[in-house]
Amino acid sequence: MMTQARILSFDPDGPRRSRKAGSRTSGASSAAKDPSDSDAGGSESGMDLAARVGGAVDFVRRRLSGDYPVDEFGFDPELLDTVLMAPMRPLFRSWFRVEVRGLHNVPDDGAALVVANHSGTIAVDAVMTQLALLDEHPEHRHLRMLGADLVFAMPFLAELARKAGHTLACMADAQRLLAEGQLVGVWPEGFKGIGKPFAERYKLQRFGRGGFVAAAVRTGAPIIPTAIVGAEEIYPKIGEIPVLARLLGMPYFPITPTFPWLGPLGMVPLPSKWIIEFGEPIRTDDLPEGSADDPMTILEMTDRVRETIQQGLYRILVDRPGVFG
Repeated sequence: MMTQARILSFDPDGPRRSRKAGSRTSGASSAAKDPSDSDAGGSESGMDLAARVGGAVDFVRRRLSGDYPVDEFGFDPELLDTVLMAPMRPLFRSWFRVEVRGLHNVPDDGAALVVANHSGTIAVDAVMTQLALLDEHPEHRHLRMLGADLVFAMPFLAELARKAGHTLACMADAQRLLAEGQLVGVWPEGFKGIGKPFAERYKLQRFGRGGFVAAAVRTGAPIIPTAIVGAEEIYPKIGEIPVLARLLGMPYFPITPTFPWLGPLGMVPLPSKWIIEFGEPIRTDDLPEGSADDPMTILEMTDRVRETIQQGLYRILVDRPGVFG
């Protein structure tokens, strides 16, 4: 089992770093400040800067020496927490203003399978869900996501995906991760979900044959139905260009109100208001022995998970004040 990585001090937005700013009370006496206040503030700033520089130097040293943990899947938690997630945090906090609900339904440790709806033309929803669990969960859990074959067929993206802890969306890998007590994430709609037209937003597509359910049942891991609202509006897909999709080897080449008309600017996502809700876990450890090999049991469980997510989407949409919050 891989050891937990440290969050380095040079990343001020890191999930485990907690800084408490000193507070001052206001009043008539505030005009007569202690002259040492400015010196103390300067000292604190200098110490913080020194700590950040020291952390950065330490990080580079470990990178060059190879002194950092990587598991059998290629997962590099230190790189994920301090580097790969750094540019995602402003999107999460300031652009999409993600509201996370139901974190108490995600266990503090041990195996669990997070199953969510997929949307948004580009799989930004998966990354935001991963970041929600890393930064917002009390135990800052790593979500080991199951990705499509296309992700691991692209040279640069495949390497990043492995370092971020992801692996192929196959039952064997899912079962291995769950057996190790990992938190695993799956988006069963696949490209049918993220590539569906805007007119079909928040309508779940088919969930496949339920391989993810079988993996959870075999390991006794709970399934956590997760509803994501807001991703549908970041790149409203109003059409596609099949010829370009075939030439580029992509499942689709999208047309949105801004792309490709505005060029690179058209790739900037719209600032929709997001809500990610982790639902009540569905137990699998109380099923009869051999249930993982019973097609009807797996199908019924898959339908139950899908219906739970769909109802969660409808409920959140009714309560949502507006698309852009």
